[in-house]
Amino acid sequence: MSDEADADADGGGDVDARDGAGERDAGTAPVDAGEPEHADPSNPFLSDPDTDFEPVESLSREGAEREAERLREAIREHDYRYYVAADSLVADRTYDALFARLQDLEDAFELDDESSPTRRVGGEPLDELETVEHVARMLSIDQSVEEDDVREFDRRVRDSVGEVTYVCEPKFDGLSVEVVYEDGEYVRAATRGDGDRGDDVTRQVRTIRSVPLRLRGDHPDFLAVRGEVYMPKDAFRELNRERVEEGKEPFANPRNAAVGTLRQLDPSVTADRPLECFFYDVLDASEVPETQSATLDRLEAWGLRTNEAVDADAESIDDAIAYREEMMAAREDLNYEIDGTVIKVDRRDRREELGETSRSVRWAFAYKFPARSEVTTVTDVVVQVGRTGRLTPVALLEPVDVGGVTVSRASLHNPEEIERLGVDVGDEVRIKRAGDVIPDVEEVVEKRAEGTFAFPEACPVCGSPVEREGPLAFCTGGLACEAQLVRAVDHYAMRGALDIEGLGGERVEQLVDAGLVTGLPDLYRLEREELAELEGWGETSADNLVREIEAAKSPSLSAFLVGLGVPEVGGSTARNLARAFGGLDAVMDASTEELEEVEDVGPTVAEKIREFFDTETNREAVAELRSLGVEPEAEATDGDDELDGLTFVFTGSLSVTRGEAQDLVAEHGANATGSVSGNTDYLVVGEGPGQSKRDDAAENDVEEVDEEAFAALLEARGVDYPP
Repeated sequence: MSDEADADADGGGDVDARDGAGERDAGTAPVDAGEPEHADPSNPFLSDPDTDFEPVESLSREGAEREAERLREAIREHDYRYYVAADSLVADRTYDALFARLQDLEDAFELDDESSPTRRVGGEPLDELETVEHVARMLSIDQSVEEDDVREFDRRVRDSVGEVTYVCEPKFDGLSVEVVYEDGEYVRAATRGDGDRGDDVTRQVRTIRSVPLRLRGDHPDFLAVRGEVYMPKDAFRELNRERVEEGKEPFANPRNAAVGTLRQLDPSVTADRPLECFFYDVLDASEVPETQSATLDRLEAWGLRTNEAVDADAESIDDAIAYREEMMAAREDLNYEIDGTVIKVDRRDRREELGETSRSVRWAFAYKFPARSEVTTVTDVVVQVGRTGRLTPVALLEPVDVGGVTVSRASLHNPEEIERLGVDVGDEVRIKRAGDVIPDVEEVVEKRAEGTFAFPEACPVCGSPVEREGPLAFCTGGLACEAQLVRAVDHYAMRGALDIEGLGGERVEQLVDAGLVTGLPDLYRLEREELAELEGWGETSADNLVREIEAAKSPSLSAFLVGLGVPEVGGSTARNLARAFGGLDAVMDASTEELEEVEDVGPTVAEKIREFFDTETNREAVAELRSLGVEPEAEATDGDDELDGLTFVFTGSLSVTRGEAQDLVAEHGANATGSVSGNTDYLVVGEGPGQSKRDDAAENDVEEVDEEAFAALLEARGVDYPP
């Protein structure tokens, strides 16, 4: 995992949500026909149920509701037995029949239940991931590969609180998430993010079968738990095989695959990929267990999957060190990636005494595994151009086995790293790999080449000059570089920029691959006929996109500046530039000194803006866009000032997105910031607010208002809400 402990036993079955049922790998879990402990044993759909169902049309609504509820109860039990307890009650074909029957009943009688197992299949795609406040801070932990550091951690703990017992857990290499339940029902999930707030992935996590939509047993009224989403090794290999067969780039490692899958804007994509989740901590609850060992027991009782490879009774640091050695010896046989172990003080009261720093807790420590390393030969060095224009050198290697994984390439990171190593083609090098990631070149073992690899002075894709920024190198081609094109077009069309509906990442790639788009101006040359001929398109979708693009010819100046991808210019800075200069020409021709006079534009940002508009290819692209009828609307330099002088901070969920609320107040002269300070006038509190911002508001005597009061405040000043 990224910064906390978690792990898994063998990784369940692959989930296929294309038909909603979730096909389970036959034979991966033992069958035990024992009576279930947490479901009504009289339920006819639990053990060897009769799937010769009565025709749906012959049922009354009351009968359908009764049958549907029993099906839901049974399917939840089967999911728990299969994905959590590895103790199946029925064969896969029986499970699929029950699932299909429930779908039929819900469709025929329009039966709605948010916690129904049928809700796992995905749903409509999202425009973007919203940011949400965590119920409690999700801190990281200190870590080291050195035994002396582990013993020093133990000394500090015992000096502070006396004798302790530790719980030792595998350090799982996945993606940390917060999952919230209210009255036993699943309501929200978020990534760790910066520890205080993260991306809302509620709909994505809902598709993961090992995450229950309803808790079992005697559960708290409110529960926020921390878990780790990961992709099993065997599922990762199968997914990559399929991607290669489809001509797609394979994922570098299981963690990247899990992160990319969980952050999908289309939840049905998440549902179609084999993610699993394990839980290991209670972040907040109406009833909090007194020890970590009790916490793990309670999580399991509530139906939340825990890791069985845990030592819950390590009485000394020697026990914890021995546990790490055992797990390091076993890691290659596991169906999940771990890169160390985590040592946690068991008693919660002792944890509270030890406390925390601004970034990490003092009651836990990660004892990392040493990086795997081997020696091989560099056969070539290639320079890849990323979508931001950054150039990354990669060493191609004579294939070598490193910890059971065949490695044939390693990152050289940047030109400065090449110079530090003094590496070139033909050299013998030592590579290291922590987890199943693309490895690094650690050192040159034997120098066989005469010199050091000469980093290119021109972009290998478009031929534009390469510029160095500290240790990094960037292509200056900007909008004219094909390697940056997909990102540039996707960014141009995104919400917050020109907001061209129907032009997302996959469609942009399709247009670029078909040769229809070689730069931003080509968007305005697209014709219905050529679009309709593309795979997956039709006349209606082609007509809709052309209409959307045509409607985007008169964007606001601020939206256009965001869409161009000017470095360091986001929505707030773009609005300030638009208000200060009024029109596009004035922004493009402004001097660095004039730019620095704009609010939130310092010397670095001013220099970035000036460099962007001084680049000939960027100016040519803007000129070509304007020749095709794109003309940003000038914005009044004075701007609306109904909220002038006020500063707002938002927390929780509102009836509009947080970005829309921030844009609204900014458009009328106010400031919208991300954190509460003594300069904040109002903290607007929506549903599920973050406690840290409310604490800061209380400390700084900042007035809290709910959404209703916020709307009244705006309307009293002549601003309509919602916009």
